[in-house]
Amino acid sequence: MKIALMCRNADLYSHTRIVEAAVERGHEIDVINHLRCYVNITSHRPQIHYQGKILPKYDAVIPRIGASVTFFGTAVLRQFEMMGVYPVNESVAISRSRDKLRSLQLLSRKGIGLPVTLFAHRTGDADELLDIIGGAPVVIKLLEGTQGIGVVLGETHDAAASIIQAFGGVKTNILIQEFVKEANGEDIRCLVVGDKVVASMRRKGKEGDFRSNLHRGGSAETIKITPTERQTAVSAAKIMGLNVCGVDLLRSNHGPVVMEVNSSPGLEGVEKATGIDVAGKIINFIELKAAPGKTRTRGRG
Repeated sequence: MKIALMCRNADLYSHTRIVEAAVERGHEIDVINHLRCYVNITSHRPQIHYQGKILPKYDAVIPRIGASVTFFGTAVLRQFEMMGVYPVNESVAISRSRDKLRSLQLLSRKGIGLPVTLFAHRTGDADELLDIIGGAPVVIKLLEGTQGIGVVLGETHDAAASIIQAFGGVKTNILIQEFVKEANGEDIRCLVVGDKVVASMRRKGKEGDFRSNLHRGGSAETIKITPTERQTAVSAAKIMGLNVCGVDLLRSNHGPVVMEVNSSPGLEGVEKATGIDVAGKIINFIELKAAPGKTRTRGRG
């Protein structure tokens, strides 16, 4: 098959592993920096121009779009979809998952376990917000934050109120969530491919940091998840419409709760922690879904 990998940095571990896995299985794969693409929107002849050439027909496209360029990246991906290329994750699903508020609303509607969460913009009355959520400690997040950036723990009522008021001063949208103390600074990252959890790891924040992100200095180890956790992760991916994603769970006293569904999960931490060839499983999924000759509908707008 002929595969396109959309990414900005071909040298990242996740991207080199995907390329290696595709080549090992006899496929041709091109790495395309989507920010350097020109989209030619023409009736009956949609095209993508890249490095002075019109991109050829691909069987599948693997989108690895950074959060900061979601709008343009998904626009390029939609063009691939219009050209009849099979997307590992559809553009509409990526956009849906990048909207943290919308994601939580969709998961909540389907009964997925979530931490108690408030969404706010006018944050003048911090006491009222804290009363609604059940008091401190609380986790306060910028709606647009990624990789643990813009996530703050308000350990006491006064500290949380001060943080909420500070965010209110810059007129930004925030999420306020209950702090799941029993998680002990750990979360579980489940890698979902298709309708299966293919790998899972437990992440723990560095000493003194409640955030478990590996980008923030956290550590990871393989973990055996429960059937309920497995089903929660698969259901969350399905609700988002994502074929490949990372689902972050916390173990709470009332069962697993979903913190986030990531449409471009990193592979380095989970592959090194578990020894599982996640990149290969992604390519295997593409082989099943996008083999030449399979009938595919054009992407949805």
